[in-house]
Amino acid sequence: MRIAIVTGASSGIGQAAARRLAADGYAVTAVGRDSAALERVCREIEAAGGHATSLVADVTAADAPEAILSRALGPDSDGLDALVNAAGIIASGSVDATTDQGWDTMMDVNVRTPFRLIRAAADALARRRGAVVNVSSVAGTRAFPGLAAYCVSKAAVDQLTRVAALDFAPKGVRVNAVNPGVVVTNLHRRGGMDEARYAEFLDRARTTHPLGRPGQPEEIADLIAFLVSPASGWITGETIAIDGGRHLTCLR
Repeated sequence: MRIAIVTGASSGIGQAAARRLAADGYAVTAVGRDSAALERVCREIEAAGGHATSLVADVTAADAPEAILSRALGPDSDGLDALVNAAGIIASGSVDATTDQGWDTMMDVNVRTPFRLIRAAADALARRRGAVVNVSSVAGTRAFPGLAAYCVSKAAVDQLTRVAALDFAPKGVRVNAVNPGVVVTNLHRRGGMDEARYAEFLDRARTTHPLGRPGQPEEIADLIAFLVSPASGWITGETIAIDGGRHLTCLR
């Protein structure tokens, strides 16, 4: 059976990716911080005939990569087929308003965590010629005011994707990223938006995204599933916009 690891699987894009990969026949290790949400999604996957196990973990912890791989692979596994780095955070703040601690926290979760997990999983991925998908953002390719640390972190994820793609290509391991626009998840709420502001934010997405609406997590999961499948076997190092055309627009 194919084996997949999905971080950030307790909500949003990560949870949708875990569901989609399980539906595609992967045994999924769903990693996140919300134990109740992880258990719920794993029960639902199992009830639908899929295979999933949960791991409650702080992905920034020193031993997190080893703990995640140990849970996903077990003693008898011969490798890893898919790694989806979907764990991430967002916070507002201009360059002059961003503290050292805020900057470091953003880089730790959004950049250092996927870097360390990719590095730790390299051999397991190589044994099965597996694939990595990093969840980046339109903010990795376009600059937005008031999101200094977030934009820089996602630009770093994009460059990490390209460098890792070259480093691991000789091993047959592919590395790509998806760059969503606004997607209806809990990300912005957890980043400090109250319900009223979030409702306004989603309403504004109808004008800032040429297709006239925000995205859904399942749409991003569909692209992730393609990027870890044999159908994308000659694609690596790509940062793929999936944002309703948002990256094509100028500031409004």
